[in-house]
Amino acid sequence: MTRVGCLALVALLAVSCGAQSLKLAKLDPTRACLQAAGVRTDQNLGADFIAGTATGGAFRAHLGKNFVTVVFSDSVEHADGINEAYHRFHARNVGIEDVLRQQGNVVMLWHEHPGDADQAKVTNCLK
Repeated sequence: MTRVGCLALVALLAVSCGAQSLKLAKLDPTRACLQAAGVRTDQNLGADFIAGTATGGAFRAHLGKNFVTVVFSDSVEHADGINEAYHRFHARNVGIEDVLRQQGNVVMLWHEHPGDADQAKVTNCLK
C-alpha cells in the first residue's frame, strides 16, 4: 500500500471512530433492549431529583437484588453535569465512586456495587 493510501486509511478510520463516539444513547431503545434481555424496568425514580430532571429522561432497571437508575442527557456535556450533581449531592455515607458510572451521555447510579455481568448487561444495551 502506498504512503498516500495508508494516510487515507488512517484518516477514514479516525473519522469513523469519531462518528461512533458522537452517537448518543436514547431511553426507549435502551429500555427495550433491557426488557428483551429479561430485565424489569419502571419509571419509579423514588426521591431522585437529579434523574427526574434529566433532559433525556430516566428509568430504573431491576437486576436481581440490585437496581440501577439509568439517566439520559441530550449531550455528553450535560451528562457530565449530571455526574457532577450526583457527586455534589450524595449522602455522606454513600461511596459514590463505587456506584456511579458514566458512559457518554448516560449516567448510571447503582443501588449497590454492580457485579460485572449486571454492569455489562446495562452498558451493552445503551442504544
